[in-house]
This record gives sequence, structure tokens and C-alpha cells, in this order.
Amino acid sequence: MSRKTRRKRRRPRESQRRRTAARRSVLRWGRWLGTALAVVAVAAFATWRMCSQTALPGTGKTAVPPRWGGAPAPGLRIMSPFDGSVFPRDIAPPRFFWKDTTDRVDRWTIRIEFSGGGEPMRFTSDAAEWVPPAAVWQQIKARSLEADAQVTIRGIDRSHPKVTLSEAAVTIRTSQDEVGAPIFYREVNLPFVKAVMDPAAYIRWRFGSVSSLHRPPVVLEKMPLCGNCHSFSRNGSLIGMDVDYGSDKGSYVICPVSQEMVYDNPKIITWSDYKREDNRGTLGLLSQVSPDGRYVISTVKDRSVFAAADDLAFSQLFFPVQGILAYYDRHTATFHALPGADDERYVQTNGTWSPDGKYVVFARSKAYQSPAFRKKRRGLSRPEDVAEFLEGRRPFKFDLWRIPFNNGKGGTPEPLEGASNNGMSNYFPKYSPDGKWIVFCRAKNFMLLQPDSALYIIPAEGGEARRLECNTARMNSWHSWSPNGRWLVFSSKAYSPYTQLFLTHIDEQGRSTPPVVLWNFTSEKMAANIPEFVNTSPDAIRRIRLAFIDDLSYLQTGRWSVNDGEYELAIKAFRKALEINPDNNEARVALGGALLVQGHLEEARSQLSRALSKEPENKQAGCLLGSVLEKQGRFSQALAAYRRVLEVDSHYAAAHQSLGRLLLNLGSMAEGRKHLLEGARLDPDTASPYIDLGNSFLREHEVDQAVAMYRKALEREADSLAALIGLAMALLQTPGRGPQDIAEAVALAEQACHLTNQKSFPALILLADAYAAAGRPQQAGSVAQKALRLAEQMGNPQLARTAHALLEQYQRQPASLQPR
Repeated sequence: MSRKTRRKRRRPRESQRRRTAARRSVLRWGRWLGTALAVVAVAAFATWRMCSQTALPGTGKTAVPPRWGGAPAPGLRIMSPFDGSVFPRDIAPPRFFWKDTTDRVDRWTIRIEFSGGGEPMRFTSDAAEWVPPAAVWQQIKARSLEADAQVTIRGIDRSHPKVTLSEAAVTIRTSQDEVGAPIFYREVNLPFVKAVMDPAAYIRWRFGSVSSLHRPPVVLEKMPLCGNCHSFSRNGSLIGMDVDYGSDKGSYVICPVSQEMVYDNPKIITWSDYKREDNRGTLGLLSQVSPDGRYVISTVKDRSVFAAADDLAFSQLFFPVQGILAYYDRHTATFHALPGADDERYVQTNGTWSPDGKYVVFARSKAYQSPAFRKKRRGLSRPEDVAEFLEGRRPFKFDLWRIPFNNGKGGTPEPLEGASNNGMSNYFPKYSPDGKWIVFCRAKNFMLLQPDSALYIIPAEGGEARRLECNTARMNSWHSWSPNGRWLVFSSKAYSPYTQLFLTHIDEQGRSTPPVVLWNFTSEKMAANIPEFVNTSPDAIRRIRLAFIDDLSYLQTGRWSVNDGEYELAIKAFRKALEINPDNNEARVALGGALLVQGHLEEARSQLSRALSKEPENKQAGCLLGSVLEKQGRFSQALAAYRRVLEVDSHYAAAHQSLGRLLLNLGSMAEGRKHLLEGARLDPDTASPYIDLGNSFLREHEVDQAVAMYRKALEREADSLAALIGLAMALLQTPGRGPQDIAEAVALAEQACHLTNQKSFPALILLADAYAAAGRPQQAGSVAQKALRLAEQMGNPQLARTAHALLEQYQRQPASLQPR
């Protein structure tokens, strides 16, 4: 192709006259690095592709980039940059990289031709990547300023360099628009669940410019508690960030931006102060500072689904299911609900300010109710509680709504056309700085970390939604506009499970370009997320120091580690709290409890005894000490410890339950049952006393009483595994049992197996026995085989022998046998 021909191809008006179909492709959602592209009839810019070869819709053919030399090149694919990428003037050298499966290729040549003419630039690389030297990149940007440059990569055998074995090409250009602002973002280890268990080790924040040759420096790290969503005022002078301070998950820090920043107590508020008297927990989710810095809006009285997923790339399922919008007024230091976004029939979250602060756009859906919220006041995380979401059986979709802020008086919310009532989940709205556009995310369901999440754009007042051309094939989310409104940074997993940041240009018509990956913003084996442009200089933040981290911070970190079952991390945190403040008796008691769980009984006894010497009436320490003594076989001392607690507080439910359980084990049935019943009365939310009572009656063959106790336990906790198994066993042992008893036992055992994902040996054995009792030996044998395989996986020969014996028994049972 001659240079003259190429110049003609790049004149848009002449291109429109000579072609009847536009050549702009929009990247569509697909599987991991899959490429399914569709042609859109817009001739604003040249065709671009996810890879260097693109299937043409409806033809089954492949679009091959223009070549020089005419060599066949099926094995080489340029992975980055994308064809048609537009770079800002102030960006550092990018990384060109490609994949080449062609035999004998061991070197590549890079040739860059410019539409403005002049001598092409030529380079070689012995690796399947190339980063232009800084001086060379400056020349490339200058020669491609608002003009196309074609980058052609050829694979060769260095022993026969004149023979082209593979070849591919992409077109790039440089925009005259600079980015002009640094980016503040979080870097986190994956899976995310591991990171939140030890945030000091696995979470940090960076701040820097796309123009830097070096990775943005870390400005905040080693924070032993979670820090999440952050936002800035419009002029970049103020930052707000979610933090977990002390024992309060609703804490939030508001701090002026400076080179040396300090997060300290006077800068911390807590969303829990909004109607604290109603005794409902608040996390304060997805908060955002208003453009003028006076207000912060957040989700309060919230409950969420937060569950770990066995997928490195998408390792958590998180979205709020209850909550209203409230705002904090920094001038008056007061909290208020936003009228019109405070309807508890819905979850109202993810509030975003218009640039003038007059409107708030937020995500809304019908609130989700669950019996599990009785015990999990802040959210659902156990797989059994969120199985319907994890397994795709229950959708959850958000619509975007707009409401006037009206100086905090709110108003009537209205659904935002193009981002509501479309059968999809719409979330993360962000206004352009000029207030003209809103870019938001759309996915089939839920909110954060959705593989099919794509970026869409609508007029700020609502209208037809257009899918942005910058979308990659795998997750496009959490975006931020540059202050000049010409660039959008967003997160994507196009290349890796570890999220990377991408940059796209937005023109006056709201059209975007194929994105440029900010490869220098991501550390190895770390995900970059929550990017926010800051309207300030690249050196405006050098370090953020934590002055509020104290013994209470480590105490809270340890408590959350206990909730996550990470007791060694909890012990580490509690020890750190005691290093800072040896007089923190709460930390000492918590340390004793964690040591007890881990089997470090002697140290646990020492810590708890020390806590009691300082605070003899500490009921929790007394109960824990009784548990330690009980585990050590010092039963009389354990009984005395529990009784001492009840002398301090005769209404302390935990002491009644522990004392009652130990008395039952020692054979004092009447007294033990008396204490368990009292413990159940005093703590109406716990099921364990009734389970212990049921077990004691079942051991004594008092089946009717056992059935009654297990039913009471299930009234309090419908998915209690111990109660389900206990009741099913009792029903199968009921004298003169009938088909109804057996059918209920089958249903209970099936529920127990479902809750444990078929991984509980007792539940499987019970289900097999229930099937056998129901005259279903074939199903009984099938379940017994599962139990046998599980026992073998566990390496437990005794359980394996039990399962094998039952399997043989069921196989001998005739299929026509009636229920026993």
C-alpha cells in the first residue's frame, strides 16, 4: 500500500463518501480474552480490534491489518496496544506486547510508519514485548499528534532475518489533550478475602501521574484495618475514606490534602452516629464527598451480601441489599437522611453528586429480607446464607435514580432513563466534570466485581444509553473522569485476574477510544482498583501517616479475624494491642479466648487469670477460664469458675449454658437441664441450649422430649446443622414412627447435606439411613458411596469402614421394602 493511499484512507470525509458502512468496531463482552466484535455504523474513527485479528460479524472471515512485505501471519497477535488506541500527550512510554505461536520465530522487528510521511522508525526485540526508550517515545508522540501511526511487528528467525514468518499491525495516535492530573488508587492482594484478613500486609495506596517513568509511589500502607472507598472534593483539596476505626465499622476519615497528611482522631466521624439510638449497625458504604467539600453522602443502616468465591479473579460477591442515603454536614457536624432516598422498602446506595452539587444519582433496588439477618446484623457472608445468589438462582438488579439535593431537603426521586428498567443491573454512576454526561456500569446482576460489567454513557438528564467503545472483554468497572473531562480511567481484567487500570479518551460527543493499559500502575500479583483522578499536582500527596492507630485498632482487627475464623491472625493483633497498651483488659480477654480455640491452654489460662486479677467481675473472662479448665480436665475448678460468674450476674446467659452443659456431661441431668433452660430464656437468639438439651434427652432415649428441644432450636436458627441432624435422628428413633416421621427425617437430612455442600460425613450417613428407612435402598447406597469417598478423602479409615458396612447393608436391602 502506498503512502498516498494511506493518506487518503485517513481523511474522514473522503472515507465517508467512499464507504457505505462505518469501520468502527465496539468491543463486546466475551469469555476470558475472547473476541466477539460487532460493527457499529459510526465513521468517527478507524476500525480497531481486541487483538490484531478480528472476526467480522456475520462473515466468519478475519480482518487482517495492512501489511508491508506480504508475509502470511496467522500466529502473531498484538495484545497491546489495541488497534486504534489513542494516547495522551503526557503519558510515559507504554509497553507493546504480543503473542506469537509461529515456529522458528526468535526475534521481532518493529516498524512505525506515520501518516504525515517521513522516514519510518525501526527497532528489534528478542522478547515478545517492547518498551520505547523515553526519547524515542517523545518522537513517536510528536509525529503521531492527532495523526495515525501504523505499528507493524514481524516475527523472524534471526538466522534468516530477511524472511518474514509472522506479522501483525495496529494503528495508534496521540491526542493533543493531556490527562493533566494524578490518580489515587488502591493496590490489593488476591483473593480479596485474604487481604482483608491482614490488611496491613496486603493493602496499600499509591498516588501518581501517567507521565511518570516510575510506578506511582506508595503513600499509605501498613494500616491494620480495612480502608475502602475514597473520594475527593472537586478542587482536590479534601479526601474522604472509609476506615474501620476501633470497634466501629462505620468510621470515616475526612482530611485536607497536603504533602504530609495525618489521619488522626479529630478527622474521624462515624456513620453509626446517625440514629445510634435505634441499635442498628451501620457500615457507611460507598461514601462520596460533595464537589464543594461541605457534605459527604453515604449508605447507612445498611446490610450487604459479602461472600467469598472460589475464583482468583472474582474472589468475592459483594452488594448492599438494605440501606438508605444519609449525608454528613461538615459545617454543622450533623447527620441527616436524604428525603426521597430514605425509603426502607428499598436499598438506596452508591450516591454520586452532580458537579454543581444540586443532584444526587444513586442505585436503587427492592430491599432483600432474610431470617439470617437476625444473627448477622451487618450482612450475609456464610455460603449457606447467600447460596441463592452464588448459585445464580436469585437475581438482584439495581436501577439508577436521580434526586435533587436541595440543600439537604431532598425531593422526589425519578428513574434515570437509559439506566433503569432495562432488565440489567445499573450502578457506579459518575458525572463528567462539565455535567454533560453520566458514565455508569451495567451488568446482568449485582454490583462489584462482575465479569460482564460494561461501561455505558447517557446524557446527564437521562436518555439512550450507548456502550462505550473502550470496553474490554472482561470486567470494566469503577471509573473516574479526569478534571478536564477528556479522559476516563477504569479497572479491567482484560489481561489478568489481577485488575489493571486502563485509560480512554472521551470526545465532545461522548465517544471513547480503545483503551490504553497503564501497565506501570500495577505491581506483580497485586490488583489495582478504586482509581480516582485528583484535581491537583502529582506531588500533592507524599505520605499519609496514621495517628489514630492504637490498641483499639488492633483489638478491632483481631475481633474481625476471629469472625473470619483466622485465629492466628487474631492472636497476632491482640498481642500488638497489648504491646501498645498492656492495661487493655479487653484485648487480654480476647487473646485468652483465641488461645483457647487454638489449643494453647496453659497460656490462655495465664492470660485470663491475669485479666481476672485486674477485673475480678469480668464475666467473659470468667466463662472463658471455666472453658479452659474444662478442657484441661479440671472439672471441679471449671464448675467453680462458672458459678463465680453467676454470683456476679445471675442473669449471664453464657455462664448458665456453659455450666449446664458441663453438668450434663458429669451426669447431673436435672441441674444441668435447669441451667440450660435458664440460659435459653435469657438469650432468646441462641439455639445451642436447646440443642444440648435435645442431645441429653436423646442419649437417655427420651425421644419425645428430644424432638421438642430440637424443634425449639430450629425455631431460633432454621439452618442449624446440629439441630437438623439431631431432629432427624430423633424422628428415626421415635417408637412407632410412621411414614410422616420418616419423610420429615429425609427432608431434614437433605437440608443438612445441602447446607454442607455434601461435605459432612454425619449428614451423609444420616441421609443414607433415612433413605433406607423410607424404603429407598438405591438412593441410600448412592449416598453411602458419597460418604465412603468423603471418608477416604479425609484419610479416616474408621469412618470409611462405617460407610462401607452401611453400603453393603443397603445393597442387600430389597428395593420393594416398605418404609420401616
